[in-house]
Amino acid sequence: MKTYIFPGQGSQAKGMGEGLFEAFPDLVAKADAILGYSIKRLCLDNPEGKLRYTQYTQPALYVVNALTYFKKLRDGAPKPDFLAGHSLGEYNAILAAGGFDFETGLMLVKKRGELMSQASGGAMAAVVGLTEGEIKGVLVNNRLTEIDIANLNTTTQIVISGNKDDIDRAKLYFEREGADYIPLNVSAAFHSRHMQEAKEEFEQYLREFSYSELTIPVISNVTARPYNPAEIVPNLAEQLRSSVRWTDSIRYLIRQGGMEFEETGPGSVLTKIIAKIKVEPPVNQQRGSVGVRVTKSIDRKEEDTEGQAEFKRKIDTAFQKTTEWNQVYPIGTKVTCKGYEDVLITRTEAQVLFGHRAAVYVEGYNGYFALDEIRVV
Repeated sequence: MKTYIFPGQGSQAKGMGEGLFEAFPDLVAKADAILGYSIKRLCLDNPEGKLRYTQYTQPALYVVNALTYFKKLRDGAPKPDFLAGHSLGEYNAILAAGGFDFETGLMLVKKRGELMSQASGGAMAAVVGLTEGEIKGVLVNNRLTEIDIANLNTTTQIVISGNKDDIDRAKLYFEREGADYIPLNVSAAFHSRHMQEAKEEFEQYLREFSYSELTIPVISNVTARPYNPAEIVPNLAEQLRSSVRWTDSIRYLIRQGGMEFEETGPGSVLTKIIAKIKVEPPVNQQRGSVGVRVTKSIDRKEEDTEGQAEFKRKIDTAFQKTTEWNQVYPIGTKVTCKGYEDVLITRTEAQVLFGHRAAVYVEGYNGYFALDEIRVV
């Protein structure tokens, strides 16, 4: 069993794609026409340092990832059993599975990069050394409730996303817990609730295109499970504001048995991350240990403590609800949902959104329902 994995932002580098552009002149010409500039020159020469800007990084990586995959097939490599991509890389996974053609994927990525580059006022930081539950404990105990978890790269390598002032303020609290805190060079709060406006605009754009059935299972960043039919648009739209559940995705693939991973694109970032996931002990990332390790938080007024306690109770209740639901009801459960007469089918496990809301996604509906709003048929 083999999975091809496609990298996202962070893997770009001057010189990437060398030798590929000459091998696929027709695709390179199409890319230049769509983008309005030379993709080869951008990747090989990085004029004016443009590769560090999101609106250039994303098309560049998409093209190099795609040409790398096409070169593998041309050289006789068999198609994989599964496909997965980290954030932007998911577009290459869908391309490889036949969900859209090269040009459509590039137009989508171009629009995505433009929208993300226009977002401002946000920031992101990598927190290394704490689990998801421990990170949520720090956020709750220090009233940083506007920060979301953006990327679950490994059990203890996690990226958070939020307003810049909150991200800057959070540094002290995480370092008090012994974590390494690494601000990222981005201008917006990607993969968080703060991308809602971009998500809505992008979804409208996504609906202007047609999509084909996936011929190879693609693992969704949003659900950490294979795409269901007709799920491309809601998944790619939701991906802008949802966590990249990379650890859960890789663990799902590993459970399929005898899985090999092959990074298909520039660099080896994902290969190194997967090697770490394989040796880390499994951790229930949804529940973690909220509030257990957080013993060094700055003292606050009594009313703050009461507010924290109330918010923590909401979190504990949400985690209890999702745990109980997932123990009884599998993906594909028939349900009725508040405000809808038709019977719907769940397309994800129950999960905690925004740190405190127990919810589940259903087929045919672009969004989630709180567990309190649904009934099993």
